[in-house]
Amino acid sequence: MERKPGWLKIKLEHSPQYPRVRQLVAAHNLHTICSSGRCPNIGQCWSMGTATFMILGDICTRSCKFCATATGKPLPVDDAEAQKVAESVKLMQLKHCVITSVDRDDLPDKGAAHWAATIQAVRKANPHTTIEVLIPDFDTIPALIDVVVAARPDIIGHNMETVERLTPLVRSRAGYRKSLQVLQQAAQCGIVTKSGLMVGLGETPEEVEQTMHDVRGAGVRLFTIGQYLQPTIRHIPVAAYVTPEQFERYKEAGFEAGFDHIESGPLVRSSYMAEKSFLHSKIKL
Repeated sequence: MERKPGWLKIKLEHSPQYPRVRQLVAAHNLHTICSSGRCPNIGQCWSMGTATFMILGDICTRSCKFCATATGKPLPVDDAEAQKVAESVKLMQLKHCVITSVDRDDLPDKGAAHWAATIQAVRKANPHTTIEVLIPDFDTIPALIDVVVAARPDIIGHNMETVERLTPLVRSRAGYRKSLQVLQQAAQCGIVTKSGLMVGLGETPEEVEQTMHDVRGAGVRLFTIGQYLQPTIRHIPVAAYVTPEQFERYKEAGFEAGFDHIESGPLVRSSYMAEKSFLHSKIKL
């Protein structure tokens, strides 16, 4: 395996806020993609008092080759989870919260009703907090996507993850065109939409730029690009470490494609600097 370059070295940040967020997550028995996804920015984000909540448990019914989240048979849905998340957002005094979930293909509605209940609970307890959701594809069933849209989060995100050619090798069950359909449906309902891409999986710059054009064509306004990092030896290996200079070129290409805001860099993840991205989108509402 190729050694990680110097620009991927992470400076650990442990402000007094970090243990406070960790204690809140543990006390409310919450799951976060920060921990489950082994995010490299966990120290920075938790030190800033932000976290990305993961609902519907921490076991996914899919087994994507890039993802560190556990896969298998999930536990029953915790009906109290929505209120726990809402209370945690309030205790953390978040101005902007991000919520994601595992895929729950075992549920008749893929978890859509639970998603709506969580958004509504957070909104009721935190009327001044903006809500960003990073949703699964719900098997591209329009009625289920509509359930989440009807709850009116401020941003609906759904990640493309990789370019079209590599999608069958990297993602489980999900499809490139299906993901575009999810994003387009949300965008057509007047909600700010967001997507993201991992690079370093063997894609070409031309494929990355084509993906950005496809996503922008679906009505998406916010986009993130980050380096894929192999979670374990069981996951798909890194094909290349993309240079910071190339990330800057991708950022420029993204703005040329018409996005309101782009976060592009080696350590960028889909919820990285999420509040800043939202503020940029509001400028052009």
